[in-house]
Amino acid sequence: MAKIHVLPVSLRNKIAAGEVVERPASVIKELMENSIDAGSTRIAVDTAHAGKRLIKVADNGAGMEKEDALLAFERYATSKIRDENDLFCIRTMGFRGEALSSIAAVSKMKLATAPAGEVAGPGESRQPAINDQRSAIGACIEIYGGEIKEIKDCSAAGTTIEVKDLFYNTPARRKFLKSDTTENYHIIDTVTREALSHYHIGFVLRMDGSDVLRLPAASSHRERLLQIYGKEFLDGLLESESRDARMNIKAFFSKTTNLRNNKNSQFLFVNNRPVKDQSVSYAVNKAYEGMVPGDKHPLFFLFLEIDPVKVDFNVHPTKREIRFEDKSTVFHCVHRTARSVLVPHDEARDVPPVPGTPVSAHGTGQAGTGAYQPFSGGLPQDPLQTVSETVAAFYEESTPFIYLGDTLVAIPGRDGITIMDYHAAHERINYERFLKGLEIPSCPLLFPQQVKMQGSEYRVVLDNHEMLNGFGMELEDFGHGTIIVRSLPEILRDADLQSLMSDAASALLRRDLTGEDPTGSGNPLEPLNSPKKALAARLACHSSIRGKEVPDGTRIAGLMKALDAADDPGHCPHGRPTRIVISMNELKKMFRK
Repeated sequence: MAKIHVLPVSLRNKIAAGEVVERPASVIKELMENSIDAGSTRIAVDTAHAGKRLIKVADNGAGMEKEDALLAFERYATSKIRDENDLFCIRTMGFRGEALSSIAAVSKMKLATAPAGEVAGPGESRQPAINDQRSAIGACIEIYGGEIKEIKDCSAAGTTIEVKDLFYNTPARRKFLKSDTTENYHIIDTVTREALSHYHIGFVLRMDGSDVLRLPAASSHRERLLQIYGKEFLDGLLESESRDARMNIKAFFSKTTNLRNNKNSQFLFVNNRPVKDQSVSYAVNKAYEGMVPGDKHPLFFLFLEIDPVKVDFNVHPTKREIRFEDKSTVFHCVHRTARSVLVPHDEARDVPPVPGTPVSAHGTGQAGTGAYQPFSGGLPQDPLQTVSETVAAFYEESTPFIYLGDTLVAIPGRDGITIMDYHAAHERINYERFLKGLEIPSCPLLFPQQVKMQGSEYRVVLDNHEMLNGFGMELEDFGHGTIIVRSLPEILRDADLQSLMSDAASALLRRDLTGEDPTGSGNPLEPLNSPKKALAARLACHSSIRGKEVPDGTRIAGLMKALDAADDPGHCPHGRPTRIVISMNELKKMFRK
């Protein structure tokens, strides 16, 4: 008896859905891209319960006749390509012809569509089909779990697709969906990316009946950025453009004084398709080399237009990744474009270092914003400064130390030497203070600050505003993607609010982290498996001593004392060691004594 058999069509479609449909945002992406290929000038997206209950995408593009509408639900049925040559010259967003069949296999879907006269191609303008009196008869089709339930004639212009009860017939897939907050984040991010790359199209996103994004058609990438992020955000970007026979590049790079702690605002589009490519991202980061600290990341929006023959979009199930024919040329073009606009505007280089005494081997110095200075061994020039430091030393405990570089100091003791990472130590102290709500007074801002956020991050912050208030961050919704910050924890009073709020949203979304060790080093990370822990860890990082600030002996003494009182003094919230103790016996062994 044969052991190998051909799977039924229904099961094949569910398997295909596992590759194409990861979450509600995946469905929205596929349906929007179909609308874009249909020449739409307006796309409206509605969701209920983070897309788990309802996803509705309506457009005014070229609809389908009844015959085509029925055929569209067959696997590998498409109007985008016809032969193998077309597969290596992709000019549309979709091309495989498997999205509709995959989505229909795991949901209750309703399609209403009808053609409407002549329709322009993708990117070309046309009047909305709703005003076109030549609309032909289309079809209204209902499909449950891949089975057609009803077919009716329909005269509605354009196309409207409703997807209800996603994964209703695959409960194993449904249970892996994240919270509504997380799924909503991905939905907003998906619509935002499509809106950025197709500025000539108007987009509307409504969630549970409330407008989240309402973007009229724009005349340029710059105008679309202004619509989404606001003028203040746009003023922090440098615009650049490069055109040659190989590719056209339109780019916006953040100034060297406008940085983030994460890579959430790094966008790459190739031929209007939102994608990820490590080599292109590395080219941009390489252009910033020497201008930004190692723990900071630039923002960029990179729009590449390249001959479709020279790029392969068919290398990933969801088309997120691509392959360039000549990766080296792309790398150098992007790097050159970024470098040309960044070097004349490197504001960080023009900031004079804050005067400070040199870093001494006894911990009496402080660092400015410039480069570290070696200890010269001389006395301070100002006699008043000498008196001040002497009096402070008399009343405050001070620990002698040797600054080693980065955030490492060596502290001698009777039984050996302690090497401490003062940033990691400060993180542990502040992390536990945030978690326990200890000794962190809230500091009202003299002038409340408005912070314009990405739509996805804005939604996350609003959904968790009570938790943020519990950490001393008093926030208020100002509407249209803007929040008002009225107070902050005292230790965060000097933080960059834009970066702080972006990081807070990112931390709340990554609360599913476990205590697994991704490096295989045998040191498991502390489980940040709750929103409160994840947020506390991120805020602790923001409020801790940074690499360009070298604490003096008094502060080192305070860190050592507070660290000893911590629940886990040996590790920062991310599992890295805060200090390493080398005993006198170990030192003697090293010197063979």
